[in-house]
Amino acid sequence: MSNFPSTARVVIIGGGAVGASSLYHLARAGWSDCVLLEKNELTAGSTWHAAGNCPTFSTSWAIMNMQRYGAELYRGLAETVDYPMNYHVTGSLRLGHSAERVQEFQRACGMGRSQGMDMRMMSPDEAKAMYPFLETHDLKGVLYDPNDGDIDPSQLTQALAKGARDLGARIERFCPATGVTRDGSEWIVHTHKGDIRCEYVVNAAGYYAQTVGEWFKPYGGRTVPMMVMSHQYLLTDEIPEIAEHTAKHGKLPLLRDVDSSYYLRQEKTGLNLGPYERNCKAHWITPDDPFPEDFSFQLYPDDLERLEWYIEDAMARVPLLGQAGINKVINGPIPYAPDGLPLLGPMPGVPNAFEACVFTFGIAQAGGAGKVLAEWITEGGTEWDMWSVDPRRYTDYTDNDYCIAKGMEVYGHEYAMHFPWHEWPAGRNKKLGPNDAIVREMGGVMGAYNGWERANWFAKPGDDLSEEATQTWNRAGPWEQRIREECEAVRDHCGVLDLPGFSRFWVRGQGADEWLRGWVTGSLPKVGRMNLVYVADHRGRILTELSCIRLAEDSFVLITAATAQWHDGELIRAAVPEGVTVEETTTERSALIVTGPESRTILAPLTDGDLSLPWLSHQHCTVAGRKAFLIRVSFAGELGWEVHAANEDMPDIYRAILDAGAKPFGMYALNSLRIEKGYRAWKGDLSTDYSLLEGGLERFVKFDKPQDFPGKAALLSEKQRGSKKRFVTLTVQAGEADAPYMSTLWHGGEIVGETTSGAWGYRVNSSVALGMLRADLAKPGTALEVEIYGERYPATVEPDAPLWDTHNERIRA
Repeated sequence: MSNFPSTARVVIIGGGAVGASSLYHLARAGWSDCVLLEKNELTAGSTWHAAGNCPTFSTSWAIMNMQRYGAELYRGLAETVDYPMNYHVTGSLRLGHSAERVQEFQRACGMGRSQGMDMRMMSPDEAKAMYPFLETHDLKGVLYDPNDGDIDPSQLTQALAKGARDLGARIERFCPATGVTRDGSEWIVHTHKGDIRCEYVVNAAGYYAQTVGEWFKPYGGRTVPMMVMSHQYLLTDEIPEIAEHTAKHGKLPLLRDVDSSYYLRQEKTGLNLGPYERNCKAHWITPDDPFPEDFSFQLYPDDLERLEWYIEDAMARVPLLGQAGINKVINGPIPYAPDGLPLLGPMPGVPNAFEACVFTFGIAQAGGAGKVLAEWITEGGTEWDMWSVDPRRYTDYTDNDYCIAKGMEVYGHEYAMHFPWHEWPAGRNKKLGPNDAIVREMGGVMGAYNGWERANWFAKPGDDLSEEATQTWNRAGPWEQRIREECEAVRDHCGVLDLPGFSRFWVRGQGADEWLRGWVTGSLPKVGRMNLVYVADHRGRILTELSCIRLAEDSFVLITAATAQWHDGELIRAAVPEGVTVEETTTERSALIVTGPESRTILAPLTDGDLSLPWLSHQHCTVAGRKAFLIRVSFAGELGWEVHAANEDMPDIYRAILDAGAKPFGMYALNSLRIEKGYRAWKGDLSTDYSLLEGGLERFVKFDKPQDFPGKAALLSEKQRGSKKRFVTLTVQAGEADAPYMSTLWHGGEIVGETTSGAWGYRVNSSVALGMLRADLAKPGTALEVEIYGERYPATVEPDAPLWDTHNERIRA
């Protein structure tokens, strides 16, 4: 016992593949003074019974980066750490039954090419040549990923553990963590062998992550948003034809029939079938099935009835499967977050604590997760923007019912296509704004934004509101004519958008102005005015954008996106000095955007405010007899105001504005309108993948101010040597679909950049994309091609100004 470590820089709780990879990457970064605690033997949780598939395919840029990195790491890991392991890079075939699925595959191929991977489309006949036992008569297309394969999860974990130990890190097996306490700026992790004092703690506890998360509640934590699904796969007896094929040609590629929802993989000389069934089962959610104290190396009883349809479908696809007996059924727990993506990054609300848990595809993602986590801890930021897995993407609406409903929905649609117009139905109506009933009464078709329900568009009687109508990548659909009408109302008359859920932080107290000046990259507004401010990380990359409203010398309201609530709240609270207070009023107030050339005419009879005050001014006044706060600004790029008021006053204000003739519009129209103005959206166009200078935001960087704001040195150095990429607005001669996030930009047969958002612009009558382009090509008039779902369309770089109302005359009218 005397050898037990009493101090460490980092303690990782959980010894699965992700915990071991985190330890290995920390040690590789030079942080060898780290300890991993495992309650049983390494791999005792979801790792030991995992199938071990290692895809690189994803339609999430961050996840694809992680999986690509993992596949590269695993290829050389046995040699690097001198630990033998079974890693078969067989390639994989993803089967597409529909034109929409083929479009999804082509999009992933484009993203893969941008990341340097050779994914490619194949005809059904080419797939059959590669996999002779496959029935292909009803397939529209096949995606081939040469980097796909499978690895032995236990060997992978042991190899990462050996690599970490060889670099000086410690692993304590059969040593469960029993709790944590905070002492000053340090953590004390308790175990029955003794306490370990450390700087950082990582929750890598897999399906125990929620139990471990509860220990952090006294220090600002929350219940970890997750649940546990039962996942079954079955192994067949040996199949002579497969043995014969393997002897001559090597192992078969892994098959994924994503439209039927299963994978089928060669296992030795038999097959491994793993379905994701719609009639799935959650575990440990009812009193008669309580969460176990210890489920190490255990499985659930088989439940093959649930899989019947999938087994029959797979036997029709690969008839050989029907000739084999079932040798073994594995039915084990897999943790699910509400969107099926892991929780990887800072633990919300808790200092120096991180999460690397709730991995549904932990084997494929462990390599990349370790890299990302180690960067976050040792460097304070990650190479790739990781918002899609950041635990702060969820806030307080993820109660137990929500997590179970969403987890089951995601599992049952594991391979589903995520269409831009489709909203998933489970776990809805968690946060309703004060005008919710009025919005729905007028035909609002709702979407969820950080749990808040907002209208995406307004339907008219007879419009097709079926889920089937949304199963398209194309812009045409029942919404298109309505979005056009909403944009035209904003252009020609006046529109009103109900916008509950803005994140609002009132920052005040002596020194607030001096602190803010040293924190943001640009200048502060005068009292009575507002402007946009940006916060950079130490590398000069874009952390966030805030609307900064100055009420008095030392009193500011910072407004940010609904989804940024916990991310930005944490940034602000961690940065303010003593004596400066931060009060959040996100839930007590709501907002409207009233905008269009007639907006002054509509508001004038309703308010005692001065509507002649200039653009970027603000004032307290009344609207429809209710107290309100008017800000003269519009994300739609027309004359307009944001109207902020207490929730209880909002319905009267909203009704009065509607009665005066404003037309309701939704989020889809707002997206089109803002893209025509080149206005950036957070975590699309504005992310830590880009610096402020690359993002075209130099006018918001005040290099000559004395304050040494975060990122100043990095930005000065970039300014001297020149940026590699530049933000551009493109007009695109698109087909039926507009450019989605991370569409590839081509020039002369070479990949030269990517889009960050795209939409049809109804005022400029063109498809528009915002993107990041190699700096030497970012000149007006440069001809490019944008790859949209596999097709390349001509695009032109536009001047660095809004496409609509280039000189902002309409805004200032």
